[in-house]
Order: sequence, then C-alpha cells, then structure tokens
Amino acid sequence: MKILNFLFIGILALMSQFAYGQTGKTVQGMLRDTEARPISGATVKLVSAQDSMVMTSSPAGIYNFDLVKADQFKITVSSLGFETYSKDFEFPAGQQKMFIPSFVLDVNSNLIEEVVISGVLTVQVKGDTVEYSAQGLKLREGAVAEDALKRLQGVEVDKDGNVTAQGEAVTRVRINGKDFFGGDVKTATKNLPANIIDKIQIVDDYGDMANLTGNRTGDSEKVLNIQIDPKYNSGWMTTLRAAGGTEDRFQTTAMVMRMADKTQISVLGNLNNLNASMFDFQTMGGGARNRQGGGGRPGGGQFSNNQEGITKTSAIGLNVRHDFSDKFKIYGSYSFERNDNNTLSNVFREYIGLNQTEEENSENNNIRANHRFETNIEWNISDKDYIKLTPQFGFNDNKTNNTASSILFRDSLLDNNQLLTTLSNSTAPRYNISGLYNRRMNDRGRNFFINFNFDNSVTERDVNEALERQVFDPNNQQTPASEIYQQVLQDVQNKSWNGGTSLSYTEPLTDKSKIEVTYDYNISDYDNTDRQRAVDRENNPIDGLPGSNYNYAYDYSFTTHRAGASYMFENDKIKYSLGAAVQPSLLRGDAFSANDDAVINRTNLNFVPIARFEYKFSRQSNLSMSYSGRATEPTVTQILPFEVTRNLMTTTGNPNLDPEFRHQVQFRFRAGDVQKGKNFFAVLRAELINDRVVTMNKRFARPGQGMFQFVDYKNETDPIYNISSFYMFGRSLKDKTYNITYMGGVTYNKNVSYLATDSLATLDDYRKNVANNVILMQNLFLRYTPSERIEINPGVRFTYNMANASLPEFDAPNITTVAPTLIGSVNLTKSTIFGADVSKSFNRGFANNVNPFIINSYIEQRFMKGDRGALRLQGFDLLNQQVNLNRSIGEVRTDTQTNRLARYFLLSFTYRFQKFALGTPSGSQSDLPFDKPRPRM
Repeated sequence: MKILNFLFIGILALMSQFAYGQTGKTVQGMLRDTEARPISGATVKLVSAQDSMVMTSSPAGIYNFDLVKADQFKITVSSLGFETYSKDFEFPAGQQKMFIPSFVLDVNSNLIEEVVISGVLTVQVKGDTVEYSAQGLKLREGAVAEDALKRLQGVEVDKDGNVTAQGEAVTRVRINGKDFFGGDVKTATKNLPANIIDKIQIVDDYGDMANLTGNRTGDSEKVLNIQIDPKYNSGWMTTLRAAGGTEDRFQTTAMVMRMADKTQISVLGNLNNLNASMFDFQTMGGGARNRQGGGGRPGGGQFSNNQEGITKTSAIGLNVRHDFSDKFKIYGSYSFERNDNNTLSNVFREYIGLNQTEEENSENNNIRANHRFETNIEWNISDKDYIKLTPQFGFNDNKTNNTASSILFRDSLLDNNQLLTTLSNSTAPRYNISGLYNRRMNDRGRNFFINFNFDNSVTERDVNEALERQVFDPNNQQTPASEIYQQVLQDVQNKSWNGGTSLSYTEPLTDKSKIEVTYDYNISDYDNTDRQRAVDRENNPIDGLPGSNYNYAYDYSFTTHRAGASYMFENDKIKYSLGAAVQPSLLRGDAFSANDDAVINRTNLNFVPIARFEYKFSRQSNLSMSYSGRATEPTVTQILPFEVTRNLMTTTGNPNLDPEFRHQVQFRFRAGDVQKGKNFFAVLRAELINDRVVTMNKRFARPGQGMFQFVDYKNETDPIYNISSFYMFGRSLKDKTYNITYMGGVTYNKNVSYLATDSLATLDDYRKNVANNVILMQNLFLRYTPSERIEINPGVRFTYNMANASLPEFDAPNITTVAPTLIGSVNLTKSTIFGADVSKSFNRGFANNVNPFIINSYIEQRFMKGDRGALRLQGFDLLNQQVNLNRSIGEVRTDTQTNRLARYFLLSFTYRFQKFALGTPSGSQSDLPFDKPRPRM
C-alpha cells in the first residue's frame, strides 16, 4: 500500500510540474442575479477548439480559468433556479488575461415552486422534475446517496433500500443523466458518496421520445437522477469494507470509481451472507423504448434484514462511460451475481366454502446466477440529428430444491398428509437491441422521431417432482391410510421474441400550439413445447388423471397497430393535449398435441382517447391530469387449450380469450408555501379493465385420493376497476432542524372469480364471487437534525386492510398493523458515533398474530487522517424476534410466515479514500468544532 501511495504521489508531482511548465491565458469573471447578489455554486464551463474546462463559482460569485489555449471561446453558466447563460468571447490582441464583466442570470420563470434556505436554492419543481440541492442536508462524513435521499421531503427509503417518491417506487437511477449499472437503483444509492453530489432529481420519465420531443405518451416511471458536483468530475473514490461476526456472518465489499473529464469507470464487488444483494436482474434496462428498470430486491444497507430466508451473495460489476466528443458518447455495464438462498416457511391455508384447512412447512433452496451486459451509444450527428443504439445481453441460471410437508383437515378431521419434493433447473439466455433517431426539422418545433426494439429469449426448464400422500378415512380415523405416490418429469422450452416501432411527426401551428401524428406497431411471438410424464414407484405411467401425461406444442402471436393524432397547446398557465387513436389487435396462432389441435384467431378494435392537462395556479401549485390505454394479451397458461396437471391441479386454457384493455386516469396536485418550508402533494389513480381474464376454480375432495382442483379461464363481461390515492404533507422549520412528514393513502381493488365445489359442476353451476379489498395507510415521521452530529427520527406506520366478498363465506377478518419506530444516531465524541434502530409491530387479524420487537444498534469509531478508517460493532435483532408475516386473500386465504436473518453481531472495518483534481470534499466533522454547544432538544 505504501509503494502504491508513493507511486501515486510521484505521478501527481510530475503532472503538477508539467502543468506549471505550460503557458496559457487567464479568464476571470463574476456572476450576479437581477438584484446584484453574488451567485455561488454555479456551474461555469469554458469550451473552445482547444479547451474544455469546468468549475463552480465561489461564494463571492467569482470564477477563474487558467491555462486557456485558444483565443476564441464560449462561456456557459448554469445554476439551480436560473436560466442558462451562454456567450462567445475573444481575447483582445496581445492580451494574456481577460476579465469578463458580471453576468446577470435571470430567474427561471418556468419554476413552479422553490425553497430558499440560508441563501441556497434547495428545492424547485419544473414540469415533471423535482430537483433538490444537496447543500445543507447535514450529513456526516462517509454518508452515501441513500443517506441524502432520506433527508428529502416526499422521498422515503425503507430498511431494504427501496426508494419511493410521492408514493411511487423509483425504478431507475442515472448519474449525470446516464444509466448507472443498467439503471439499478440501490447499486448507486448504497455506493455513491454523498459529499460529491450537487443535485438530486426525481423525474416522472416518459422515455426518450418524450425527452426529445416533449410529447408524453403512455405511463411514466419514477427515475432518480444524481448530478455530480463538477468540481468532483475528475478524481478517484474508493470504499473497502471487511466484516465478520457471530453465526458465521461475513461481508467483504469494494467500490472503486475513477472519473475524468470524459471517462468514468466504476468497479463493484460484494461477497456476504447478510442478505445484501448488489444488483437487480429482473429486467434488462431502459433501452430506447422506455423499459422498466431495477430496484426490486433488497440491497446492502446496515440494517437490511427484511429479505426472506438467508442468502449468500457473490457479485461483481463494471460500469464504463466515455465521451469521445461532445457529439459521440458510449456508456454501459456488466454485472454478475450469484445468490444462494435458504428459506423456511410456515403456511396456513383456509379453503373457503369447503370447510378445509391446511398447514404446511417447507424448506426451499434456490441458487440463481445472473449475467447482464448492456451498452448505450449516443451520437449527435448535428444540431438537428440524434441517434441512440442500445444492445443488451443477459443470461440466467436457476436451480431450486424444495421440500414441503403438509397436513389437510376437512370438517376438523384429518384428511391427508403429504410430502412434496421438487427439483427444477432452468436457463434463460436473452438479447435485445433498441434504437432511435430524432430529426429537428426547424426551430419552430417541426420534428420527426422513430424508434424500434427487438427482444429474444429462450427459457429451458426441467422439473422432477415427487409426491407422497397418505389419505385417511374421515369416518374412521383409525383405519390405515391409503398411500399415493406420483413422480412428475417435465421439460419445457419457451421461445419468445417481441419487436416494435414508434413514429411521431410534430407540426407547429403557432408559437403555442402544434399537432402530432403517431403510429405504433408491436408484436409478441411465442413458440413453446411442453412435455410431461407421470409415473409410479415402478416407473409405470399414471393415466388415471387427465393431463398428467402430455406432449404439447403451441405457437401464437399478439400484434397491435395504433394510429393517432393530437392537438397540443401550451402557455404560461395551461398545457394540454387532446386527440384520439385507434388500436386494432390480432391474437393468432395454433396449438397441437398427438391427439388434438386448436386454432387461435381473435381480432379486436379499441378506440383510445388522448388527453393530458396541466394548469399552473401559481409558481407554487399546479394540477395535472393524464389518460392512457393499452391492450394486454393472455398468458401462455391462460390460452393453451389443453389439460396440464401437477399435484392434483389441472389447468386448461381458453383459446377464445380476448386481450384485456386497460384504461388509466391519473390526477396530480402540488401546492405549498415552500418559502416557509411547507410542501403538499397528492395523486389519485383509477384503472378500468375491460375483458379482464378471470379464473374459474373447481375444488372438491375425493375419498381416498385427496383435494382436486380444476382451473379454467374466461373474459369477465363486467368492467373491473381499481382506485388508489396518495398524499404527503411536509413541513421544515428552523433551517431544516425540525422536519415533519405526514403521508398516507387509500387503495381499493376489485377482483372477480367463479367457484364450484361439486365435481360434476357445469359452467352454469359456478358461483360468481366479487372480492373487494380496501387498504388504508397512514404514516407520521418526525426528524430532528440540529447538526451533522445528531439525528433523531421517531415515526409510526398504521395499516388497515379490509376485505369483503359477495359470497359471505369469503369475507375475511380485517387486519390492523401499527408499527412505531425510532431511528437515531449521535456523536459521543468527535470520532465516536452511536446509532440505534428500534421498531415494534402490533398485528391483529392474522391466524397467528406475531408482534416482533426489533432492536438494531451500532457503535462506530473513526480514525486515520480525514476519518478514512472506521471500525463498527453492530448488533442486529438483539431480542431475536425477527419474523416475516404476510396474508393473501382469494378463494384460498393464506397466512405465510418465513424466516429472516435473526440475531447476530458483526464487527466491520471500512476504509474510504477520495482524491480529486480540484480538491477533496471537506467533511462536516473537520469543518465544525466538536465542542460547539448542541441545541437544546
């Protein structure tokens, strides 16, 4: 390590000597607002044919560039809350130093709301983006982006690191506007140091098309964009951690990031058995047609113990970005992770209407290995032409070993017990390419846009399932049980591909209005084979149950065309778009077996309104409304017209199903007196589903054989609707020393199913059940942060879950959960920190109410120059009460309890190193004397 330090210092010395040996010119200037006040922290860029420099203005509003080579150059100034300023300059003949008179930056008139604290503009809302300044967040040295997010009003980070903003999950992260590790949220928030962040943006992102053309269509996703302070865009960052503890717990992580003016390289590594996954592989990434991103699985936080089971993780990743020029840029990443999870479950099921209950205990081992590679290529061909290409590749390998033992009671008498062992293996390579081209045809707004995508995946799965069941005589429990043995061998190959293209042409009518004509084409194609063989202990075929032995093949596709036109208008107060589109769809294919075949051919035509509206009451409040509609094809299981039987459950698809069509309406309202630290946000969403695919369930018992289930599908004739709401009120007092956040919402879901309990029941004998579910959620959080050295966060969460059904026997007990929490930390000395996370859950309404009291705590000692080293002793779940309890409601009411990472102690050492060309970020602990009097609580 010393040798490396000497080499590094020597290189820096040589570079500095080389720099001082150069000759160049000097440019100096000053920034002022319209009231002649200096503007600090503004980003100032100097660009010429020979130069590319960037810096931030000083507290006095001064900026200074040395070693300028060119005689002609451009200065561009941008600052939070002000209009961007840009102007060309030229050195007077024979002069080596140039002083530019004060720039006067105009306030951005499009701001909806802003907050100014201690002279720093900290919050502004512009269109679909809420932007926070990272200044003044009162963070400790060593804090990461996740810690900064927890300080923002309207943003919530749970113990697993999942981020929600304004009631919606954040699904993608970008750094300086570009995807970081495929948009994986927690990969960035848990590793990026907070002291290099300049701004944090929460964006309602409608995809590249909306970003380029300004025309928003479809549904948005919440995107987190982290802007690095320009001062720290050139340098090194390193974080290394090693830990070991009781119960054989361990963790080793490493993060190295190198940033230069045009290049950024990040390397991450993770090895642990603390349920701390590093990457999310549930999707491939954004691409050029607005795909959903990561953020779904728990990450590596200090108290992240809420993942089910115990997981051992090995992961490594590389993220690279290089700007070959201002016009040509490439960025991408490679991620690998292997997770080995062991989960113990205890399940209680109540079969509604059958007077039957089941208790199950299971042990599941799942090993997942995932690879993901993606690249983004951006090329600004000219000021009017832009191209983006995104190739992606992924590979998943999944192995599962599950053993489940269960006991079924009918009329309170033992009916049967069984042991089910399942072994499965699957592999899934997939690749994708997407791209777009945008052409600005004039400066008035005439624009042409086209994008495309092609995805291909092949999933191969084999299953070996063994069922051993003992069935008892309910009339004579002493009679020896009859035994049933069945082994199922299944091989499945699912080939699928989908592609599509979107075109948009925009023609301006006036300075404030324009029309847009759009066309979308999408196709999804499925080519699958499914073979299954059921045998007894002697390997003889079992033919008694239909659908146990089969060899099916099916090939079908779902195609949609959508053509529409809309009129758009925008002025200082109102922005709206009105129009309509037609969407014909075709569901076509065939399925066949050795003895049967079926043809699928369904056509539909949907009329889709286009409507968006936004009204600005003032710079501090606005109301918006949007509508979207889309068609969804049935799944393979729902449409395959053959019998498939596993574990006495037979499923038969329906080739005559129509696609579902979903209408969605959303209202948003923002308001508040933000100069006084007040903020209010509310959203209301409603969804109406036509032709909803619903299940037809037939359950019955056969003496001496067990419980049988037959599942069919149909389109529901009555519309299905769901409604959800969310609201948040925040108040900051005394320069963010006191923060109050009150948030909540109500969700209503309607579901329809058809039920029968007679083995001879016909379609006319099924009973329709309408299930209504209402969830009320209320949260109150307080935060007291008088300085970087003390933080106290009390809070309480309340959830009320109410369910009722049109069939009285399906009514379920209401569930109430009250969970008070207390999270805090304090500096005992300048370099010693104590922290605790205490929570208590009060549950009522479950079959087995569990009310865990969870206490996590740590003490940390920092040392070395700049507090680079930290030794931390952590205690997790000190009372050893960690459990996971969930309820699902339907034809079967299910309560599930699973194991989690329980009590253990961990000793960790963390080393952080930062080195930047323009200086290392100063930590709060070195800026403030420790003996400064603390505010009274």
